[in-house]
Amino acid sequence: MADAPGFPAESPLLTFVPDDVQRTVTPLLEAIAAQATNADRTRQIDPDLITALKDSDVMKLAASANIGGLEASVLQIGRELEAIAANCTSTAWTMWNHLAVFHLYVGCLGPEHQDLLTDIVSKGQWVCFPGGAGSGITGVIEGDHIRLNGKGSWSSGGRYADWTGAAFLILDEDGNRTEPLDIRFTVIRTDADGVKIDPTWDGSAVRASATDDIHYTDVMVPVDRCTQWYGANRAEALREMDVVAPRYREDWVGLSDVWLGWMGVGLVRAALDEATESIRTRKSIMGKKMVTRPTVQVNLGKAAALVGAAAATVETACLQVDRRIEAQQAPDEADYLRQMALSTSAINQLSEAMDLIMRSSGGNGLREGGALERRWRDFQAVPLHINAHQDRVHHQLGRYVLGEELEAF
Repeated sequence: MADAPGFPAESPLLTFVPDDVQRTVTPLLEAIAAQATNADRTRQIDPDLITALKDSDVMKLAASANIGGLEASVLQIGRELEAIAANCTSTAWTMWNHLAVFHLYVGCLGPEHQDLLTDIVSKGQWVCFPGGAGSGITGVIEGDHIRLNGKGSWSSGGRYADWTGAAFLILDEDGNRTEPLDIRFTVIRTDADGVKIDPTWDGSAVRASATDDIHYTDVMVPVDRCTQWYGANRAEALREMDVVAPRYREDWVGLSDVWLGWMGVGLVRAALDEATESIRTRKSIMGKKMVTRPTVQVNLGKAAALVGAAAATVETACLQVDRRIEAQQAPDEADYLRQMALSTSAINQLSEAMDLIMRSSGGNGLREGGALERRWRDFQAVPLHINAHQDRVHHQLGRYVLGEELEAF
């Protein structure tokens, strides 16, 4: 196992894009890498690794000190995820979701639920939030509890999680929507009565991410564990409402974008390192050494430049957020859009780099084995994720620069 994430110590990429970061996850990287192929094949992260992660401080990176966390910088968290993704992107995907969603939990639940949040941190518990396309959960108030029914989709890490988050619509006793709409948020134990995780995830990328559906059938949650859901105007709400710590004024979607960018950097840099190591000893048609092919040199040189540029871009985005948090400065709309736009730009650079790596590796590069094909498949999930999807981000940014009102998401 390499000292750096997924690279041999002699890799030229480590001098071109330096990696001198001290990471909390380093003691677990060997175990993460060792189970990556099997996780991809079985669609299940090694249970012993899940236990080790829950027992580690990696779980606490996004939590502020006053609830028992490490209060790691946004940049530090990104570099941690970079290393995990270079070794097993499914593991990184689930940990990324946990860290981003826990930030959401703290922002939504706020100081009134600080004891619950502290308990989650102290026990190393995993969280998830199935709230993607296809979700629909309703709640009916019955005394001091709310009865939930419905489904949450896209619960990355759900099978490994101890808690699930639910945004739901309040109905009256006749099953009709209340007016005005009353949308709330709560957290629920995944082992609670009526909660069922349906292993529906069958994607070609991040196969062990457990991005499943979670069903709720007559699940009872206390009214006092529910808060108003600020889905559409979360940015504005977080500037005004009480928060557990200043870092939670930052939007979890924007943070997920910059961290996704770092995951892409780790994944593509590992793919580039593997490809260059293989190509150094390979011969092409007619026996010519591949390293002498001008197009191979140009393509891999450009790929390296793109990876370096992407790393610099997401580092800048993270530093901007960290400076705001340190100054206890609430972000404005432009700040949110900036971190999404920088992340999207970095991911687009990485997409081009990955295409160049595959083009240079060719059919023989895939036939000869290694992790390149798996890394390529895993990367496809990165630019497609809705939070950092270029069509959504650029559409919003376009409306902003044109002076048009932004859409809800």
